[in-house]
Amino acid sequence: MAVDSATDHVVTTGWPSPFGVRTRLVASSALMLFVELALIRWTGSNVVHLSYFSNFVLLGSFLGIGIGVLRSGRAKRLPYYSPIMLGLLVLVIAWKPVTVNRGSSSSVIYFTSLNTTGPPVWVILPIIFVAAAVVLAGPAELVGRCFAELPRLTAYRFDLVGSLIGIITFTALSFLGAPPIWWGLIVTAVFAVLMIPQSSGAGRRAVATALSAAMVLAPLLVMLGVLFKESTKADNSWSPYYKVQTKQYTWEGVPLLTITVNGVPHQQAIPADARLQWEPQYGLPYERATAGKQPKNVLIIGAGSGSDVAIALKKGAQHVDAVEIDPRIRDLGKALHPDRPYQDPRVSSHIDDGRAFLSRTDKKYDLILLALPDSLTLVNGASSLRLESYLFTQQAFESARDHLNPGGAFAMYNYYRETWLIDRLASTAQQAFGHKPCVDKIGDGLQQAVVTVGLTEQDQNCSAEWAGATAETPPPATDNRPFLYLFTDRIPSLYLVTLGLILVAGLVGVGIAGGGSSYRRMRPYADLFLLGAGFMLLETKSITGFALLFGTTWVVNAIVFAGVLVAVLAAVEVTRRFKTPPIKVMFAVLFGGLVLSWVFPDSWLLGMPVGLRALVAVVIAFLPIFAANVIFAKRFTDTADGTASFGANLLGAMLGGCLEYAALIIGFHGLLIIAALLYVGAFLLTPKVRSVAK
Repeated sequence: MAVDSATDHVVTTGWPSPFGVRTRLVASSALMLFVELALIRWTGSNVVHLSYFSNFVLLGSFLGIGIGVLRSGRAKRLPYYSPIMLGLLVLVIAWKPVTVNRGSSSSVIYFTSLNTTGPPVWVILPIIFVAAAVVLAGPAELVGRCFAELPRLTAYRFDLVGSLIGIITFTALSFLGAPPIWWGLIVTAVFAVLMIPQSSGAGRRAVATALSAAMVLAPLLVMLGVLFKESTKADNSWSPYYKVQTKQYTWEGVPLLTITVNGVPHQQAIPADARLQWEPQYGLPYERATAGKQPKNVLIIGAGSGSDVAIALKKGAQHVDAVEIDPRIRDLGKALHPDRPYQDPRVSSHIDDGRAFLSRTDKKYDLILLALPDSLTLVNGASSLRLESYLFTQQAFESARDHLNPGGAFAMYNYYRETWLIDRLASTAQQAFGHKPCVDKIGDGLQQAVVTVGLTEQDQNCSAEWAGATAETPPPATDNRPFLYLFTDRIPSLYLVTLGLILVAGLVGVGIAGGGSSYRRMRPYADLFLLGAGFMLLETKSITGFALLFGTTWVVNAIVFAGVLVAVLAAVEVTRRFKTPPIKVMFAVLFGGLVLSWVFPDSWLLGMPVGLRALVAVVIAFLPIFAANVIFAKRFTDTADGTASFGANLLGAMLGGCLEYAALIIGFHGLLIIAALLYVGAFLLTPKVRSVAK
């Protein structure tokens, strides 16, 4: 590989590139982030097991990116393996998707309660993890080649710009509800531009160009065929969160709309009269709440396609605030629900996170209802919070209590599957309201239950008193540990085994990719490895913190991801353009930022007005991120081996992704302690060669 300094064009394996190295670096980085996000979305929509491992594809991506960067200095050919593996992965998953077998029950939303179709978890998850690593290694290798041709911070700067472009592009497509075929077209176009060389003349060069085009385009055309078929199915559509499938039919003369998301039966749009006749338990909150009086103002969180809204109107509500986080599901209900509840003038529809809506409104209600806000997972992964993560904590119940009118009540219902889960929610309500709630269990193996609690004990009308929590009942979930479905206070063995295998795969993969020299090359950059792990935990803490403060919507998550990259880019620009304090001073600023985050937790910020809350949250969250990346930028500038040092940092991020699961034990706030320990290690391992500011 050689650089033409006059034109800034690169000759790769004998072919001139039409683009300068900076352009190729931006395009490669954008492709890398875009493919990562697309894989997370698409595999999650077709393999239901990934609901258990929300950052599984992310960890595989980090491993692949680290390996790709390390390979870039010794690879003699372009990474054709990447599009080939991408095509194969899409083909395999489309051939054998993992979905829920509905069976005889049409109302079940817990995939753990039903049989799944497709390959077992121990087969499909390793395939996805390895495939994600191989796919992402290709764009990362292209990025690494560009890093070798530019000054360190210049390369890192354009890498961040490309990453921002990738995130913004995918976010825009999510906003537009674009189906996967558009994701595939963008990926195919960028791969083709970066990896199919320009042919000048005939002979061997033209043949080589044709072979290169075939290796890139053939598997990607297979991918496009699969995505086109999926995207053009009449009953498929895409929300920012899910692949949504709908089916309309009539049963016993009643029109029904069934909605399935990511292969899991999710909800049905049923006329209110039929719903109350077939399943009278959905009317129980109105009988138990306010001692049987008709509630005038009702808030429904998890309004979905509108069945619960229709029931509230049937029960005499004069006004209903219907909060639903997924715009596509709300729009389907608006267009197709037989009762047309969203068209009723008494209904105000809000696309928002339920907890965030409560934190921003001053309205009071006679009844607040959590209406089947469905969970598809056992625990909440830190990198991709389940949408209702903060709805079932003790603090959330207290927030609902504070939004009730005198005589009002709070209620929830769902298929809870486990007695301990029903008791946990009832115990949480008891602690938040100060008295026992009403608990109505519906007699089937799915353990459907209705939990209703009045503002005072006189504001509820129970058929029988709840027996109370037992010695086996877990304590209430909290905002720090919002893991409602985690029974124990330990990390489940399933996660420990899986994470252990991921780390082993990382060690083996890095050794193979580097031809035995990877660890020797990375050994001097152990501090950068720890910086990468610590940064991942800071990013996780920021994402979860902002999810609590402003909602777990896709918009909030996208803004936080972009904000983290902007903070990193700002750190690079400041380091490039100005004299910055010595690394020791920046470590002091970093630790000061961690102390600030510890002293002022997210729960303290929740009491602030929204504007002030946003300002303070940004300062607290991004100060340590900014300081950590100034440290990285200063250290990265002086490294002798740019690709090895950058690869070490990326592989450290993979370790940080595994350490996220420690939050299951110590909570998200406790991740600050682990991050601090990682940064202490990085400080101790930083070479003491710089004593003056740069």
